[in-house]
Amino acid sequence: MSESRYEVYAIKYAHHARSARENFIGGPIGGDAHDGPMPLDYFVWLLRGAGREIVVDTGFSAAMAVKRGRDHIRCPTEGLKLLGTDAKAVKDVVITHLHYDHVGNFELFPSATLHLQDLEMRYATGRYMCDECFRGAYEVEDVVGMVRRVYEGRVRFHQGDGELAPGVSLHLIGGHTMGLQAVRVMTRRGAVVLASDASHFYANMEETRPFPIVWSVADMVDGYRRLRGLAESPAHIIPGHDPLVMQRYPAPAGELQGIAVRLD
Repeated sequence: MSESRYEVYAIKYAHHARSARENFIGGPIGGDAHDGPMPLDYFVWLLRGAGREIVVDTGFSAAMAVKRGRDHIRCPTEGLKLLGTDAKAVKDVVITHLHYDHVGNFELFPSATLHLQDLEMRYATGRYMCDECFRGAYEVEDVVGMVRRVYEGRVRFHQGDGELAPGVSLHLIGGHTMGLQAVRVMTRRGAVVLASDASHFYANMEETRPFPIVWSVADMVDGYRRLRGLAESPAHIIPGHDPLVMQRYPAPAGELQGIAVRLD
């Protein structure tokens, strides 16, 4: 059993200042009087255990940060390197969904198999991308790059829930996109769930107030219930962009303060 217990790290690579009204459908409860700063942090995640290193998502580049008006702090591979992980040697990368901030940089993982839901590729290459409201968070070159890697035999598709490795499973959540997947990881403190954008902030799922970039509001709200069912407790769910993650969990070492936290 001990071989299926993983260390889990969140690695911050970018930041974006914005207001609370942008993070909830309909804006903040109470209207403008309660609106205020509610920034996003951007993370990739590292799972380490059972002789494996699995990276979850690959972030975006400095050039993409300029295009999208984000603050790029470091390349995600630099954060991984500070934890002793060489991106070029990683064998498995989970892509939770194909939005620009989760799938950029995958060329920096040349040895990896990329794990993606069937429905996400269908969504990102299908009819819904004719409409800006759905395609706005996608970058066409990222999607085309993923198609190229399919033809190179480097993508493993998943259809719904399934095990990636002993102690690591993937779970189709949907909502935010058609094919978003969360990652459940067995750790020394129980089952931790990396929600990715199934819930951007703790407040989205705790208060049932969906994030406005959404494929299906109904699926997003159902996803909050699924996350709770997968995790050891609500405190074991890690949202995809909440700066509170960096406050609630400890850095693995003093020199990594503000760079990475350990979630297990």
